[in-house]
Amino acid sequence: MGGTRPTSRIQPQRQVALGVATVLGSRKHADVSLSLVVALLFALTVAGGATETKKGMARLQAPLPGKLYHGVYPGGVTGEEDDLTPADVRAYEQQVGRKVAWVYFSHNWNKGRAFPRRTAEWIRSLGAVPFVRLMIYDRREGPQPSLSVEAILSGKLDADLRQWAAEARRFATPLMVEYGTECNGYWFPWNGLHYGAGETQGFGNPHKSDGPERFAAAYRRIVTLMRAEGADNITWVFHVDTQDDPEQPWNRFQNYYPGGDVVDWIAVSAYGPQRPTDREARSFRKMMDRCYPRLEALAKDKPVIVAEFGCTAGSRAADPSEWAGAAMDDLLRRRWPRMIGFSWWNERWENDDDPKHNTTMRVQDLPSLAAAFKTRLTAHQERILTRPLVAAP
Repeated sequence: MGGTRPTSRIQPQRQVALGVATVLGSRKHADVSLSLVVALLFALTVAGGATETKKGMARLQAPLPGKLYHGVYPGGVTGEEDDLTPADVRAYEQQVGRKVAWVYFSHNWNKGRAFPRRTAEWIRSLGAVPFVRLMIYDRREGPQPSLSVEAILSGKLDADLRQWAAEARRFATPLMVEYGTECNGYWFPWNGLHYGAGETQGFGNPHKSDGPERFAAAYRRIVTLMRAEGADNITWVFHVDTQDDPEQPWNRFQNYYPGGDVVDWIAVSAYGPQRPTDREARSFRKMMDRCYPRLEALAKDKPVIVAEFGCTAGSRAADPSEWAGAAMDDLLRRRWPRMIGFSWWNERWENDDDPKHNTTMRVQDLPSLAAAFKTRLTAHQERILTRPLVAAP
């Protein structure tokens, strides 16, 4: 989550079935064999989880035409996005009446650099794909030399990245991973503002802005290292905000794109009011209509997901149930054809000492918001996949 967010905040097991579609020729074959392969993967996961073969490990696939994935960041307690629990996921699912295909969370490298196996395992046990935000920074303001873009580029983190990849490979079943969340937003330290901004003579190609170019090179290095370790079960996500901030030519999100050979999917964030004190709001449609043509032009062959969208209660600028309901209507009616999935940011946090200023986007706290989701997900249930599609890379 980013945008106008504050820099600090106070903040019975179901069947394991990662719906596998081994594509042997056509999408029709994938549909026919789905139930058989789901049962096989279920048995393998319970027995030990390994699905690695000589041809490579299973990886998440884009849904069939007209279908959508529904995911969630289910919220935690501390606001650091890494302390979510199975109960958080179940609470969200119960309110909206639909299972999720992925569960989104942060792996904060300031707390440890090892692959977050425990969290990934319980997410898999719920039948969902772990969607990991690689937060390679130490969550404080100012210079961060040990976990910086430059540290990645210099090779100082290579050993840690290789070990992370080896553990991800041993996890064996599908993962979604992103580095550099909302890279075109100043609120994260990998934004180009902190690495040369629009200068062109300090790094790489003299015709490209140094800040975004450094980020793209760091992203490429991470993916290249992890693929070399055989972590072929990862679907790599490039994640931008709908608004470039600072709104300067050098900071356009296109400049951060590391290349189609290292990116599998593209993701966006789009938020309404994030605090009750916010007095202005943009509709989801307006943000996406402005952003979507740029996404199409950036990579014509890449699926797009809404990795984060949310709107708090308490702001005069927008009602969360109306804001989210309108967003869901457009998503489910396929206003943006390349969109293949979405996930709500289901969190609450304190902004200051006044409880009236507390943010909440949680469906558990807001019956009208839960109803907005449930009504639409039920009405369009034929579009929403109940389990992820997986195939060998």
